[in-house]
Amino acid sequence: MFIKIPPKLKPDTMRLVPLGGLGEVGRNMMTLEYKGKILVLDCGVLFPRDEEPGVDLILPDFSYLVDRLHNIEAVVISHGHEDHIGALPYLLEMRDDIPIIGSQFSLALIKNKLKQFNLKGNLKVVKEKQTYKAGDFSLEFISANHSIPDALCIYAKTSAGSVLFTGDIKLDQTPLDKRITDINHLAEISKKGVDLFLVDSTNAEVPGTIPTESSIAPSLDLIFHKAKGKIVVASFASHVHRVQQIIDTARDYGRKVCLVGFSMIKTMNLAAELGYLKIPKNTIVELNALDKFPDDKIVLMCTGSQGEPMAALSRISRGDHTKIKVKKNDTIIFASSLIPGNEKSISQVINDLTLLGVDVFHSKNANVHVSGHAAQTELLYLYNTVRPKNVLPVHGEPRHLAANSRLAGKAGIRSISSALNGAVIDLKNGYAKKTGQIKNDYIYVDGRAVGEIDEADLQTRKILASEGFITCSVVIDAKNKIIVADPEITVKGVAEDLSVFDEVKKSLIKEINSVLSQNVLETSKLSKVVRRTLGSFIFHKLKRSPVIVPIVNLIK
Repeated sequence: MFIKIPPKLKPDTMRLVPLGGLGEVGRNMMTLEYKGKILVLDCGVLFPRDEEPGVDLILPDFSYLVDRLHNIEAVVISHGHEDHIGALPYLLEMRDDIPIIGSQFSLALIKNKLKQFNLKGNLKVVKEKQTYKAGDFSLEFISANHSIPDALCIYAKTSAGSVLFTGDIKLDQTPLDKRITDINHLAEISKKGVDLFLVDSTNAEVPGTIPTESSIAPSLDLIFHKAKGKIVVASFASHVHRVQQIIDTARDYGRKVCLVGFSMIKTMNLAAELGYLKIPKNTIVELNALDKFPDDKIVLMCTGSQGEPMAALSRISRGDHTKIKVKKNDTIIFASSLIPGNEKSISQVINDLTLLGVDVFHSKNANVHVSGHAAQTELLYLYNTVRPKNVLPVHGEPRHLAANSRLAGKAGIRSISSALNGAVIDLKNGYAKKTGQIKNDYIYVDGRAVGEIDEADLQTRKILASEGFITCSVVIDAKNKIIVADPEITVKGVAEDLSVFDEVKKSLIKEINSVLSQNVLETSKLSKVVRRTLGSFIFHKLKRSPVIVPIVNLIK
């Protein structure tokens, strides 16, 4: 990609650079820069897809900030989902005293996360309608409704201009916690002036409005009414409102609820402690106590709604869970959205569960999930309420951003439609435009390694997974320039019968002897001969392209 170097930032200009979230669903992070100081909006991760084997997380590219960490005034968090907070520990490992500003529940989740990295964090709790000063950035917070408690819109103003960021948002008018997106407050912000509106694009292709969270209650009631055995519900560990509905329905049917999975237990305990989750007395039971209750009196609330291999539901579907087994007459509910890229994994889990004879309900065959992101009518309502001068669609794949840009156009508002991660957007005199492009890479977390693997490593891993792995060991007498023994070939994932490689051994010996006859004894050159000869044979004979590792040992 051609990188256009942005111009030097002038004192009368505010600069925005998305380091993630524009062109993907996840890794959300935006920087605002003014007079050399930086405000960061969110700092999330992207979860790996099938084409990124062995990767645990994908971080925003912090290289834009590395030399200017001391200039960061604060990180402001819109809400507590992993794709908005998950990368914070990695940023704070570079500078641990950066103020982190967010709502009570968001910061409680962040505090727990930082403990795992032995970080305390400089946490600053704010509420809706509160104002906050971070250097030259004046901040104001607006209540937003989403699929997690305590979400906020963020209004950031400097003398160079103003930015309003929705975070993830929808306009549910009857949410379970009665905390709606504060349209009146947004209208007040509009009167103050919004030069650039950063708008959630996830559902910009979806017509109409998103149903209220409470709309799934009748479906849950019907499923519970018909269920004969145990009920297993899979959802995001952070979806407090969804868990609340499951607990309430379980209570109505005299069922006990067991929370399964470390993240589910930890988050729900925290939500209950802070008052976001209301648990009726004697409703929750421990996993070890399930044997005391018949199957038709049990509900298991677990993780694994995205088909994660090690999550509770996936292990249950494979029969690998040590304490939970499902059988005919049991019921499974996928009470969550489908994150792009997880289709194959989720389908596999559903198929495995179906083969076990259980009833499986998901968003395609039952009303068991509603989205936490605004659809087209809601987005248009936001545009007509805020009436910004410019719009920058955020949080979405390119098609989502493009759809949101078209919606802004319908509302008569200018949109910056071509901006993806790394775009440099300058705001001056109420006008925002793209002025450059910085390098923006995926930073892979693989175990304890951060940024140590690249696309070439991933390509090798994909080949290993699909094409297999071959080693070929050759021992050569360097003094006499002869092969001591026939090449030894070891195969993984290429062919069951090793005899298929007998004929290529003759070719290997011939090619190696030819090189040795020319007094070539460099192991690098001999290795190339082995790789070329073996690779050509496998491609023509087996129609495969495995990873080939030659091992040439010279005996002197």
